Amino acid sequence: MLKRFALAVLALATAPLALAQNWPEHPIHFVMTAPAGSSIDTLGRVIADKLKDRLGQPVIVENKPAAGGTVATADVAHAAPDGYTMVLAYPGPLSATPLMRKVPYDVQKDLAPVIETSNQPNVLAINASLPVRTFQELVAYVKARPGKLNYASVGNGSSSHLGMELLKSMTGMDIVHVPFNGSPPAVKSTVQDETQMLFAVMQPLQAQIEAGKLRALAVTTPKRFPLLPDLPAIAESGVPGFEVNAWNGVLVPAKTPPAIVERLNREINAVLAMPDVREKLNAQGFELVGGTPEAFGKLIADDTARWAPVIKKLGLKID
Repeated sequence: MLKRFALAVLALATAPLALAQNWPEHPIHFVMTAPAGSSIDTLGRVIADKLKDRLGQPVIVENKPAAGGTVATADVAHAAPDGYTMVLAYPGPLSATPLMRKVPYDVQKDLAPVIETSNQPNVLAINASLPVRTFQELVAYVKARPGKLNYASVGNGSSSHLGMELLKSMTGMDIVHVPFNGSPPAVKSTVQDETQMLFAVMQPLQAQIEAGKLRALAVTTPKRFPLLPDLPAIAESGVPGFEVNAWNGVLVPAKTPPAIVERLNREINAVLAMPDVREKLNAQGFELVGGTPEAFGKLIADDTARWAPVIKKLGLKID
């Protein structure tokens, strides 16, 4: 009896190691917190395409944009911790939405960070029919029409949403929030003048800006963003201290074997360093990052701590 018990304990102890040694043996599901055509989707599909060659198994992209990315994040948080399910997320479902409403997961307890993939600014874009050419002109235009203009966001709790609410508080602008599930419908709404402005990363905005349907006014980094040098920073345009970055990263369920987390981290770092990947994604405004799981975990924790007092001060909630 004692011998059988010891063997059972040994089997339990060595099971994660055996899983890690044989991983991956079948396709990996890569869940996106945003819809097809969004910046997350674009980034995720580039990574998935390269990752399948490095891992020797298909990496299947699944889009689950509902509820500001919390549905996708919850699905992965509660998936089996075997390395076959991972999520590409952004600040909303990780560091902001949990501060504004109850979500069906605990970021610190239910998820394990793998890697920060990118960090890029939001771009302030407006419908091209608005008679303004600069950020300062926009502020004056909005203030002359309190409550008359709408802004789109890519979702409740996103940096697109929080950034505009912070900007409103720092400038005194009165604009109505209209949330969408992802950047494609938010951009479409602004192109059609149902909403007049939005914060979004450059990738979903680029074609509409080039077509003359949207006008880019500024970026949310403290200084000009190297990949978008022609756009001034809001912080240097009369709102000192304003900064809102949109980062992305990969996570897996907590208790995923450390060897699998390390392997995923190593392989995604290698993908992000590929010249063709950097060239393609840099052209769309992505600043690729990489790094360790620990560094990404610290980013999530720091971002949560940064937004907590802002959300409390502004009284932001999601029903």
